Amino acid sequence: MGKNDALRAYRSKRDLGRSGEPSGGRRLPGRRPAFVVQKHSARSLHDDFRLEADGVLKSWSVPKGPSADPAVKRLAVPTEDHPLDCENFEGVIP
Repeated sequence: MGKNDALRAYRSKRDLGRSGEPSGGRRLPGRRPAFVVQKHSARSLHDDFRLEADGVLKSWSVPKGPSADPAVKRLAVPTEDHPLDCENFEGVIP
């Protein structure tokens, strides 16, 4: 599956012109792969965990947030892949 196929679900769920969310960008040469934890307020406040792989950010929603204690297990729900330029996105999505 190519990057465009991986981002099809992401783009289909958003009005990118209205929301201001990134539509997809390329990784700058020489940069290390991204690892991102973002606070996200949608239906409820939660954290999003993202790892760069295959040209996109593979994403999981973590409803109770990450734990500093490795013995504490937390649910992580897979969500659609996100474009690499979501790594630094901040904003209010209408």
